[in-house]
Amino acid sequence: MFNWFDHKLGIDLGTSNIRIYQKGRGIVLNEPSVVVQRKDNGSTEAVGKDAKEMIGRMPTHLDILHPIEDGVIANYDVTTLMLKYFLREIRGGQRWLKGTHVAVSVPTGITEVKKRAIQDAVQQAGASKITLIEEPLAAAMGANLAVNEPCGHLVVNIGGATTQAAIISLGGIVISNSIPKGGMTVDRSIVEWMKKRHGLAIGLPTAEDLKIQLGLAVMTGAEEYIEVKGRNLAHGLPQKINLQSMELQSLFDEYIHSIVEVIRLTIEKCPPELAGDVMQCGIVLCGGGALVGGLEHRLQAELGIPVCIAENPEQCVVLGTGKLLYSLPEKGFFKKNQVSNTTKDRNTIADQLGESAG
Repeated sequence: MFNWFDHKLGIDLGTSNIRIYQKGRGIVLNEPSVVVQRKDNGSTEAVGKDAKEMIGRMPTHLDILHPIEDGVIANYDVTTLMLKYFLREIRGGQRWLKGTHVAVSVPTGITEVKKRAIQDAVQQAGASKITLIEEPLAAAMGANLAVNEPCGHLVVNIGGATTQAAIISLGGIVISNSIPKGGMTVDRSIVEWMKKRHGLAIGLPTAEDLKIQLGLAVMTGAEEYIEVKGRNLAHGLPQKINLQSMELQSLFDEYIHSIVEVIRLTIEKCPPELAGDVMQCGIVLCGGGALVGGLEHRLQAELGIPVCIAENPEQCVVLGTGKLLYSLPEKGFFKKNQVSNTTKDRNTIADQLGESAG
């Protein structure tokens, strides 16, 4: 039974997926960040999974929209609409009551303008109080790392459009770096490769399947074939080909090189003591991009540092966001520069950190 009296939610506002967590219920929503609208009047035809299933199969009068890009809002109105829809969905179609407190994960280093856009969109969707939590800190909490200990933990969160590497110690982010590349980067590269190399048009969902199915073979250098269906660009008719895994080697190599470099840069800039902690404790991979088979072994070979994948890596950020939200009343528990708050009456962070959990 849904706990109507606990108006606290953690939200992972991802480029690929939106996930919502509630204490005692776990993850109550996991939907693609996709909306389909009519081009003529802007009316909404589908949201989430229903919208994603329409990609590549829509008539010309419909438009596919991805309102979240690089973890921030690209289309404010559509994001607000999507959030309203999802928040009502998890409450059986009813509005949220006054006093709802929502924590939202955000990429490190985004501007105050982008933070305000996220806060306003969530507020318009029905929240009374909004807390912004930086994604690497949330990911570390969701991965059950001892983030409040005087020990450096290196977390790499591989999302749909961005990859963030951060070293966390004593409840805060010591140093972080990010690149505008994620799992969707490989998907788009595969789509372009199939066009240029085989003259075959495929959609992003097909490319994502290829990435997952052939990832392990590419990472380990094994030879594997898979049947790919698409549309021949020359004559426009359906076609299927057998794709060899090693054809995608260069695409994966470029992607992995980018991840390796952002990790190296993060370690190079951290204090020596924390670098020693990382060598001893290793690197933890989070995010949906960590699920590509063999990625952790490839990174470990490149870096010479132990690498492991967190349990349920795609859920780490939303789980950590929820945990951090429920930890906020404990003053001094987390660094304020990684946890920021706003309410409809614009209370200060100090005021909100002093409020009770209820």
